Amino acid sequence: MITIKSPREIETMAAAGRIVAATLALVARHVRPGVSTEELDRRAEEFIRSHPGARPSFKGLYDYPATLCTSINQEVVHGIPSPKRVLSEGDLLSVDVGVWLDGLHADSAATFPVGRVPPEAQRLLQVTQAALMAGVGQARVGNHVGDIGHAVQEVAEGAGYSVVRELVGHGIGSSFHEEPQIPNYGKPKRGPRLVAGMTIAIEPMVNVGGPGIRTLDDKWTVVTEDGSLSAHFEHTVAVVENGGPPRILTLADRGPGVNL
Repeated sequence: MITIKSPREIETMAAAGRIVAATLALVARHVRPGVSTEELDRRAEEFIRSHPGARPSFKGLYDYPATLCTSINQEVVHGIPSPKRVLSEGDLLSVDVGVWLDGLHADSAATFPVGRVPPEAQRLLQVTQAALMAGVGQARVGNHVGDIGHAVQEVAEGAGYSVVRELVGHGIGSSFHEEPQIPNYGKPKRGPRLVAGMTIAIEPMVNVGGPGIRTLDDKWTVVTEDGSLSAHFEHTVAVVENGGPPRILTLADRGPGVNL
């Protein structure tokens, strides 16, 4: 069931989203060669819990053991932080994080270069960010879920990349995963219609190679089937009244909206 959020609930999610954004900024400041993903996870959890009433959304969700998902290079999502996973020059590190605050969640992800990365990797980051913002721009009253996926797909595939089809974005609110699912591909005017008060997580996962993925033996880490690089960016977004620009809830500032 799709849930519609009240203005007060959206403000709470925005407060959670500001903590999410600040957590990603904190992680970004510590991403460097020689740092373990476990260290990043520890710093993130301490920071989130330093905010009264806030806690990590992921820790314990479906028995997930950590605060962050930290996925390196060909790892698409759900990489588990570990003291044995040490970052190296030229890596790409995808970091996904959620925060629960006063009964509601916010969720965001970004992929960071570790030191200097090859031009192909830098282009992948730029294209995936552009795909995210194209999708976000379609999150308006009267559009459909398919408009979001189509916009993401056009940017990613137009650059010669592929979008992961087996994993999708999602509604979010009092439950971390709510309806509707938000695929990163689709056709305009298909799927559920967007109405004011919907809150959704839009999260392109873009591969340099093919779209195929598989899950490792740890039952969590998802990798590209062909071993190609992957990037992941995500925002939690609120659909606003009167067809206005969507409000990105996982930003550090307090602005009422983002003009797209």
